[in-house]
Amino acid sequence: MADDTPGIDGSKPSIARIYDYLLGGRDNYPVDREIGDFFLNDLPGSVEVPVENRRALIRAVAAMAEDGIRQFVDMGSGLPTADNVHQVARRHRADARVAYVDNDPTVLAHGRALLAADERTTVVLADVREPETVRHHPEVARLIDFDEPVGVVFSAVLHHLDDEERPGELVRWWAERVPSGSRLYLSHFRSGHNEQTRLAERKLQSAFGRGRFRTDREIADLFGDLELLEPGLVPCSLWRPESASGDRSGTGERELTVWEQMISCGLARKP
Repeated sequence: MADDTPGIDGSKPSIARIYDYLLGGRDNYPVDREIGDFFLNDLPGSVEVPVENRRALIRAVAAMAEDGIRQFVDMGSGLPTADNVHQVARRHRADARVAYVDNDPTVLAHGRALLAADERTTVVLADVREPETVRHHPEVARLIDFDEPVGVVFSAVLHHLDDEERPGELVRWWAERVPSGSRLYLSHFRSGHNEQTRLAERKLQSAFGRGRFRTDREIADLFGDLELLEPGLVPCSLWRPESASGDRSGTGERELTVWEQMISCGLARKP
């Protein structure tokens, strides 16, 4: 990967590039792979976390599109990969429009190159912690009509914010500015009383100097007064799974791995 794109610093780790590496991508640097290798080698099996998170996001976007949502704002979208939000949405809504938002210049460069000819998608460089900037960005304003229902996506983003950055208030800001019928999806790392969770959280905090895993109660509180849809807040593996092919018990239920238990998600509706 070339590092001559303005704003890209290949000497510092990037959340987006680490996710890319863990998902098998090639848009990353040695500093990203060093952190990724910690999870792959020191915490074997932990790749289930980003994989299950991505699968749940795909199912959630499909569910939103099937429910009539045709415009999406994907916060902290990360690097393009297979089955991006606009691709999933358009399998159900051919006219779907998507604004991808990330503060990583790598995402901007690769996203714009991939989507240059697509007039119904855009990638904007902005910080999700500055919702006014995102909401009024010219490209977001061009694509997203906030008088119609919107799907707002916070996939694996809010656990990178400290409590002092008030992630709940960020969610509420958006909930108050989208119309009735809008959807809000989020996934989040869960606190766990085990060594794997403690090691994973400590590694991310040491790499980025921020972030916090949260309890189920804390994650549920992020939804505020929104109507949490079935099956509620559950581990990503259990969020409307497409089949029971992963059943390990033969009874229609299976025991989740410690890694699958490490990330939960939910989809809510604004009444």
